[in-house]
Amino acid sequence: MTMKTVERLMDAFHDYMVIELGLSRNTIEGYTRDVLQYLDYLDTELGIHDVKAITKDAIHTFIAHLYDKKLNASTVSRKISAIKLFHKFLYLNDYVNENLLSFIVKPKQTKKLPTVLSVEEVDRLINSFDESDPIQLRNKTMVELMYSTGLRVSELIALKLNDLHFSSQTIRCFGKGGKERIVLVGERALRLLKLYIEEVRPQLNRHLEPQILFLSINGNPLTRHDFWKILKDQLKVCGINTNISPHHLRHSFASHLLENQVDIRYIQELLGHSDISTT
Repeated sequence: MTMKTVERLMDAFHDYMVIELGLSRNTIEGYTRDVLQYLDYLDTELGIHDVKAITKDAIHTFIAHLYDKKLNASTVSRKISAIKLFHKFLYLNDYVNENLLSFIVKPKQTKKLPTVLSVEEVDRLINSFDESDPIQLRNKTMVELMYSTGLRVSELIALKLNDLHFSSQTIRCFGKGGKERIVLVGERALRLLKLYIEEVRPQLNRHLEPQILFLSINGNPLTRHDFWKILKDQLKVCGINTNISPHHLRHSFASHLLENQVDIRYIQELLGHSDISTT
């Protein structure tokens, strides 16, 4: 693998860990080191220069190499977790056609419940945006829409105008693997969407973009990193824990529905989970 290819892959993997998963800085740094070691071993010892050429045998060889180095069990377990997550990332983002690490079972560990915002904190966050400012209105619309629907950040920024159905108060989105689902939208989010589309989007649409819903000041589609920064900056304004990531809004959406005794199978459908154990 060329240095440029590795850098591009690791940048995308870093964004996935930060924005999609909301992992801590220490975990991200550790996983990054482990995956770089893994890729270097594949490249220098096994002659594998493309992630599409990685095989199960190659993975077994690397894991055997870890044990040969007499590393303790917890270190080996962490490295396996890192490359397992890396292969999941490769598969979900279409770098490869199969998740080769799905066959490896990690040691069972006690799972922590995800961090969530309280209802009061969500209200404080959403109410902190100034609707009279065009960019603040756009940002408020995105945060309200994500929280009230449980969208993934990747689904949010990919929304198009023809995905919105105001008459039925629904939006169409495409989740992992291009799986389509229809999600109900609340009155507050619908009001903000109409305001944004009528008053703000025309101002931002410098390049006459026909469909992408949320645009930057320069008229370009917003990225996952753009939204992460929008949320992070606004949380600081509110004095709320800045370790909250966009994915925590999704956790909060699901948690608040559970607190209101919504059936977990319905929440599973709203979140677009194929396996209820994930929910």
